[in-house]
This record gives sequence, structure tokens and C-alpha cells, in this order.
Amino acid sequence: MDVLQLDVSGRPQAWITPREAALLYASDGVAWTLGRACQVLRGGIQRTTGLQSRIEVHSIIAVRGAVPSRAWRQTPALTNPKLFVRDRHLCAYCGGRFGFDTLTREHIIPVSRGGRDTWMNCITACRACNGRKGNRMPEEARMTLLYLPYVPSLHEDMILRGRRILSDQMEFLLASVPRSSRLHA
Repeated sequence: MDVLQLDVSGRPQAWITPREAALLYASDGVAWTLGRACQVLRGGIQRTTGLQSRIEVHSIIAVRGAVPSRAWRQTPALTNPKLFVRDRHLCAYCGGRFGFDTLTREHIIPVSRGGRDTWMNCITACRACNGRKGNRMPEEARMTLLYLPYVPSLHEDMILRGRRILSDQMEFLLASVPRSSRLHA
């Protein structure tokens, strides 16, 4: 289970381990928390009080400090696992649902014809459809796209990273995901 780290304004920054979160708690780096305490870490016994140190790590923490505004303008990195989750493991041509091992990254405009490896030019396709289309444009291969590509938002990207997401983390992230996103379906 990972902790969702936010900046102080509530924008997602990263998934971190509970131990990394504990370091932020111990150094007074946590500005505020959301969600329930998901793990309790215990330390040594304090000599003066005889009490054991204890840190309750919440599932969502906001850290103190500023993040450069340009950091939020970047497009999320395109990876096959995130692409396949964005497209719900559906082939954009035949509509079949496939496992990870039988899916491919399909370039709408083939790379051999100047297409780029971007979110807006890539969709999920089964191996058979990808092979059938080859290095042609969809119209040339007489293949119609069943859905259009899109660039995931920052909140969607945090979901697409494939972590085991707790319900309160998912609720927080989905609240900022556009209703038109496939992640709501």
C-alpha cells in the first residue's frame, strides 16, 4: 500500500511508501492529511516518559514547500501499462477486451510515416488488428477507430500508474478527473 503525496495546494506529486511518509511526519514536513490512518509505525521507548514513539500514516498527505508551476504543465509519460488502462484493455479497432500480453501500442499515424509516439497518436490494439493495419492509415486499411485518444490529466495519471489504490485515495483522485474520462466508466 502506498501513500498519495500531494503538494500543499492539493495537487498530486507522487506515490510514496509508508516509511517515506513517516520521515516526512517526523521532520514536520506534513502540512495536512486526508483519509484514514492506514498504517501505524512504532519506534523506540522514550527514556523520560517511558512511552513508545508512534506515527500514524494517513493514506493521503500534503507536504510543505513549493513546487515549480511548470512542473504541472508536463504531459504524463506514455507507457504501455498506462495506455492499456486508459483504453480499458479494449482494442480500438475490433472492440475486443484483451490481456496485457496480447495488446500492442498502435500508432494511428504510423511512425514510418511521420507519426509520433504521443498520447494523441497512440491507442490500444490487439496484435491481430495491429498487424492487419500495418503501416497504413486507418482509412487506408478500412479500419475505424471505436474511440479517440486523449492526454490523461495529472489526477488520471496517478490512477493509471497501476498502484493498489485505497478507496479514499481513489475518491480524492476521481473528484478531479473529468466526467468524460474512461476511468469513470
